[in-house]
Amino acid sequence: MSMARPLLLHSVSYSGSWGQASLSLPEFVVRAGELGFDGVMLGAKRPHLSVLDYDDAKLAELRHTIEAAGLRHVLLAGYTNFTADAEHGEVPQVEFQIAHVEQLARMAGALGGRMVRVFSGYDHPALKYDLAWGRLVAALRECSDRAAKHGVVVGVQNHHDMACGWETMHDLIAAVGHTNCKAMYDAWAPALHGASLGESSRKMASMTIHTTVADYQLRPRYKYQPQLVNYEAATPYVQAVPMGEGFIDYAGFLRGLGPGVSVAYEMCSPLLHGGTLETLDDYARRFVAYMKELE
Repeated sequence: MSMARPLLLHSVSYSGSWGQASLSLPEFVVRAGELGFDGVMLGAKRPHLSVLDYDDAKLAELRHTIEAAGLRHVLLAGYTNFTADAEHGEVPQVEFQIAHVEQLARMAGALGGRMVRVFSGYDHPALKYDLAWGRLVAALRECSDRAAKHGVVVGVQNHHDMACGWETMHDLIAAVGHTNCKAMYDAWAPALHGASLGESSRKMASMTIHTTVADYQLRPRYKYQPQLVNYEAATPYVQAVPMGEGFIDYAGFLRGLGPGVSVAYEMCSPLLHGGTLETLDDYARRFVAYMKELE
């Protein structure tokens, strides 16, 4: 397909992580090509692209599968938490994760990819905010230095507690101040925060190289209070639905980011219509159709 925005399918969608149907990584790659995607976002952990399972020979074989499927874009989705285990200072958790990101950058290059996604960090009771912030900035800066040696850019997704708000995400990328560290700014978090998606994406556009999308509806929840003979509102449940059927204004969000940003579709929670392979494929096809309508 020839579209301004490269469309990628995230392999986590077919990982079975939420009880849905699963495919092996080579099977997933073939399926992504058949479904009309331009590329793949590969979950860099088991059951898919684990550093423990893919040596140089297997990477070469996977690259051949990717190219044979007609896919031109590859992004590795790393899973990091740079504030993890802060209560045990003798364990070099940050060093472990920097080494992991460098290994992912090497693997991305071997697969013909140029981007590795990372997460920031969760709030940790053993770390004051300013110390956690300093740890995060330093870690991202070193990850970016090391990834650059492999021709790979580090992209920070606004998922974990730190910098999930778009204003703080903007601050974070600016604080890292590295040409090889960019934002992979998503709409999901700011939409739940009540932020203006158009305004935020316009301000994040110059920093953003990729975004990952999924659509949701809110399901109100209530807890019965017998002493009041009434219900207390609880945090709503967020239900994944096909693209265009949820509350997230992706048209305005993507317009703000501009046409050059790649977009990955993920099914990373239970789907409204179940988790069969047919349902996963249907949601993926509906995403491609939705994006065509936006162009």
